[in-house]
Amino acid sequence: MSVRILLASCLLSCPFAASSGQDGIVDDPFSTTRQVSQSPGKKHLALEDPCRLNKNSDHAWTLVDVVDQALCSNPQTRQAWANARFQAAQVGIAKAAYLPTVTLNTSVSRSMNSAGSNLQLTTISSAGSASSSQPINRFTPVVSLNYLLYNFGGREAQLESAQRTLEASNWTHDAVLQTVMFAAIQAYYQVFATQAAAEAALVSENAGNEALNAAQKRYEVGVAALADALQAKTAFAQARLNRQKTEGDARVAVGSLANALGLEADYRLNIAAPFLPKPDAEQDTRVHRLIEEAKTMRPDLAAAEATVKAAEANVKAAEAGHWPSISVISNYGYSHTSLPSDTQSWTMGMQISVPLFTGFNVTYQIRSAQEQLEVQRANYDQLEQSVSLDVWRAYQLLNTAHESFKSSEDLVASAAQSERVAMGRYKAGAGNIIDLLNAQSSHANARLQLIQAQYNWLTQKAQLAQALGRLDFSTIPAR
Repeated sequence: MSVRILLASCLLSCPFAASSGQDGIVDDPFSTTRQVSQSPGKKHLALEDPCRLNKNSDHAWTLVDVVDQALCSNPQTRQAWANARFQAAQVGIAKAAYLPTVTLNTSVSRSMNSAGSNLQLTTISSAGSASSSQPINRFTPVVSLNYLLYNFGGREAQLESAQRTLEASNWTHDAVLQTVMFAAIQAYYQVFATQAAAEAALVSENAGNEALNAAQKRYEVGVAALADALQAKTAFAQARLNRQKTEGDARVAVGSLANALGLEADYRLNIAAPFLPKPDAEQDTRVHRLIEEAKTMRPDLAAAEATVKAAEANVKAAEAGHWPSISVISNYGYSHTSLPSDTQSWTMGMQISVPLFTGFNVTYQIRSAQEQLEVQRANYDQLEQSVSLDVWRAYQLLNTAHESFKSSEDLVASAAQSERVAMGRYKAGAGNIIDLLNAQSSHANARLQLIQAQYNWLTQKAQLAQALGRLDFSTIPAR
């Protein structure tokens, strides 16, 4: 009966383990995956999952769709998410130390002893017959149990370390999401900035062609020198070259956006034009207050803090190596042979393991954990200083972009009027070709500066939000 029980337990355990991929309870009995986000594009504390974009849809992708695609398909987010799930499994390993381990060891053997050999001879005598030998079959299952009761805080410290490391991985995942989100926003605006620059270059090319036609007509009627026509032709060729370059930059920007979205660079993107609000007056907030706010919201800083706490727990776990551990041990064995001599054995008791000498292994494990703790503390301090600089730089660049946009608007208006006047004077014979070409060049540069200023302002707003640790969908301009 004991043999049947042992065999039944072994057979039951095999399908129990094999069904782990289908049964959620068996697959994750400690529910550790609930401590991480459910998709690569979702923050671990967020309620909504952005992984909902249908790439096969025919509608033009808005900026929100672009960000959704980047968060859910960019390899960086999937890598950070997988690392968080890996750390969740490490938490399960640490929790498993609180449960007993049960092991079944089974041996099946067949032995045969022959008369006249040097081996041990096993003989069986029966009444009225001479001694003889026969094969002996043995089946010996043994079930062992080991349950750690106490090891002076080592098990608790290991669990705390795993939990803190998981917390750091979750914060790191959130930081990667913000990084990928900013890269997608920047690439999205860059596409339209380069396209607008190409359109502005085309306008400059058309203006250069108009100036060339005017110079040639004046030269043909004898009221202008050949140098005017040659200078206008040179300026027109330069404008055409600039237009070709900007069109190439626009194509590169589209490929860069596809790459940021986790797609092939030649993927045919159907992107909706962005909503371009004009810069408004920024709230006059002290930079120091923004820096303090960033220290409470930056996910990478929170990850560094959790890593420091994990290192502190590792020190405690290493120090526990000097102390004994107390466990409950038990085993039951049954030996069945082909002879009528079955035996049973069982053992149950307490085991105390005292590390008297480990070759100084524990000593150096403690030292290693302490130095690693100092490394993590230094990393935290360095990152805290970087947060301060990131906020300061982003805040100042945003203010600069805001002021540059207003100045660029005035510059474009002035340059456009100057070009109109120069063209009118030249056609009327009162101006020279140098003044006209300079006016056209100034107007072209002013248009490019305005385009760059507007997209710089939108990008800097997103960068400041990232520096503060609050870059999310609420920072995307709404129509």
